[in-house]
Amino acid sequence: MSLLLGVDIGTSSSKGVLTTPDGSVVATAVREHTVSRPHPGWAEHDARAVWWEGFATVTRELLPRAGGRPVAAVGVSGIGPCALPATAAGEPLRPAILYGVDTRTVAEIEELTGRYGAEAIVERGGSPLTTQAVGPKLAWLVRHEPEVWDRTRRLFMASSYLVHELTGEYVLDHHSASQSSPLYDSREHAWVGDWAAEIAPGLELPPLLWPGEVAGTVTAAASARTGLAEGTPVIAGTIDAWAESVSVGVNDPGDVMVMYGTTMFLLEVLSERRTWPGLWGTVGITPGTYDLAAGMATSGAVTDWLRGLTGAAYEELVEEARAAGRGAGGLVMLPYFAGERTPLFDPDARGLVLGLTLHHGRGHLYRAALEGTAFGVRHNLEAMRSAGGAARRLVAVGGGTKGGLWTQIVSDVLGREQVVPSVTIGACYGDALLAARAAGLSDGADWNPPAATVEPDPGAGRTYDELYGIYRGLYPATRDAAHALAAFSQEPG
Repeated sequence: MSLLLGVDIGTSSSKGVLTTPDGSVVATAVREHTVSRPHPGWAEHDARAVWWEGFATVTRELLPRAGGRPVAAVGVSGIGPCALPATAAGEPLRPAILYGVDTRTVAEIEELTGRYGAEAIVERGGSPLTTQAVGPKLAWLVRHEPEVWDRTRRLFMASSYLVHELTGEYVLDHHSASQSSPLYDSREHAWVGDWAAEIAPGLELPPLLWPGEVAGTVTAAASARTGLAEGTPVIAGTIDAWAESVSVGVNDPGDVMVMYGTTMFLLEVLSERRTWPGLWGTVGITPGTYDLAAGMATSGAVTDWLRGLTGAAYEELVEEARAAGRGAGGLVMLPYFAGERTPLFDPDARGLVLGLTLHHGRGHLYRAALEGTAFGVRHNLEAMRSAGGAARRLVAVGGGTKGGLWTQIVSDVLGREQVVPSVTIGACYGDALLAARAAGLSDGADWNPPAATVEPDPGAGRTYDELYGIYRGLYPATRDAAHALAAFSQEPG
C-alpha cells in the first residue's frame, strides 16, 4: 500500500505525517525552530534554514518509518501569507517577512489604502489592507530595501518555496494569492496586473494553481536531500489554517472551523463570494468555493500569560476556573492583550478586566479569560452572519480543545454545538489528504470522522447573553483611553 506525506511549516515548528490512503496515521515528526525578531514589530524566517531544512529533516525522519512502502504523493503547507523575495533562479535575497504578526507595514497600508480606496480594495480582492496583506510588505521592500528589490524577480510563500525546492517549479496556489491583497482579484481568480506593476515593479508573478493540483515532481537534487523518490508528485499546497480545515472535513458551505490555540481563528466555507470590512474574504481550497476568515490577536496567549504570572499548573487553573462558575464571579475581560484583529482591526486595543474585587482569585481571572475569548468568537460569528455566512456546522480543532472546559464555555456562549474530530494533528494531516486526492487514492469522505460533540447547556444562555452585552459595550466605552495608554507605553523612558 502506498503512503502519503504531508509537511507543514508553522511559526515555531515544522510538522510532518505519513498516512495511508484512508487517513490512518503511520508516523509523525516535529522539528522546532524560532522566529527572528531583528527589530520591534518584525517577524522573519530564514527560508533555507527554517522552511527547507525543516521539510528535509522531518521527511528524513519519517521515511524510515514507512516500512518500505512508497510515498505516492507529497502535500505541503505553511504559515502565510508571507513575502520572500528571490532572484529569477529562486534564490532568497533576505529572510521572509511573515504574516500579520509582522507589523512593520503600517505606513504602507495607509498609503496604499489612500491610493486605491478602501472600498475598491475590498471589492476587488475581498479583504481590507492590514498587516496580514502581502502588497504592503512588497511596498515596504521597495521603499526600505531598494538594493534587495533591484534583484527581486520572484515571490514565494512557505508552501510555494517548498514546491520550488522539491520540483523546480515556480507556482502559487489561488488561496494564498487571494491573501496577497491588493494584488489578486478574487472575482476573476487572477492577478491584478496594473496594481501589481505599481506596487511591485519588475516582479514576475507566479502562475496560479489550486492547492490540490499537482505542481511538479521531485527532482534528483531534491531526492538526494530529502530521501523522496525522484518523480514523486508534489501538490501546490497552501496556507496552514486552510490545510487544517481540509483535514477536519470543513469542506461544505456553512462549515466553520473554530481553531483553539495561541490565537483564535475561524474559517467559514461559502458557495459564493462575500466581503465584509471587518473580515478577511478569500477564495477557497477548491474551485467554486470562497471563505470568510476571522482571527483574534490573542486567546490561548492570555491564559499562558496568566499561568506564567501565577506559576500554577494548567490543570489547577482549569479546575479553579470550573469552580468559579459562569460569569467568573462578576468579571468580564476584553482579551485584547496584543490589540485585536477581526472584526475591530485595532492594533492599539488593549486588554481590560472589569469587576475586580478583593474576593477574586486566579481561578476567576482564568475563567474570565476563557469567557472573554468565547465572547470574541461570538462577535466574529455575528460579523460572518452579517456578511452573509450561515455557520451551519462548527468544528472545533487545536490544542485548546483538550480538557473540555474552554469548548464547553464557547458552546454555552454561542448556544451552538461543536463537533470535535478524531484526529487533530493539524495542517500536515490536511496536506496528506490533498495529496491523496491528487493521487486518486482517496476522496476524503471518511478521512477524519467526528470523535465527540460539545452540546451547549440550555441553562447558560440567559447569563451569557447578559454578559456578552456588557462585553460588547466595553470596547467603544474605553477605546479612546486604551489608545492613549497604547501611545503612552510606546514613548521612550
